[in-house]
Amino acid sequence: MSTFIKGDANILYIHDDTIYRPVACLTSNSLASTLEVLETATKCDAGVTVKTAGVFAYSINADGLYIDTTSAGSEVTKASHDWLLAKQMAKATVTWKLDTGLADTGAYFGTALITNLNLDSPSNSENATFSATLDGSGAIVLVDPFAST
Repeated sequence: MSTFIKGDANILYIHDDTIYRPVACLTSNSLASTLEVLETATKCDAGVTVKTAGVFAYSINADGLYIDTTSAGSEVTKASHDWLLAKQMAKATVTWKLDTGLADTGAYFGTALITNLNLDSPSNSENATFSATLDGSGAIVLVDPFAST
């Protein structure tokens, strides 16, 4: 029988040069990967298309509630919009971790640029929210690049 994994087990973190900060008050996050397919048709194999692997790419999307992570007494250990905006404006690559919730796979790790960051502040009494897109750079790995060896 299959064991189903609940979505709340998958939490996105971003490293701050000391620890992995959870992205604040996530309402959802996703990891999407693609593999480019290169097609070749030659006269040697008329009528046959040969496919080979090209570039691997991935992106991570996250949505969360906008919380204060900058003032005294706030949840400074979380990464909310303001913290992510500072990283984005620095044009720095960030190291991320996606805790999968799987017993046999501790987490996925990688590096990315924060390419899109949106803050939505409705005029009524609803909470402000944010969304972020991380565009992957390099491979997704199963070993923490900050783990001591």
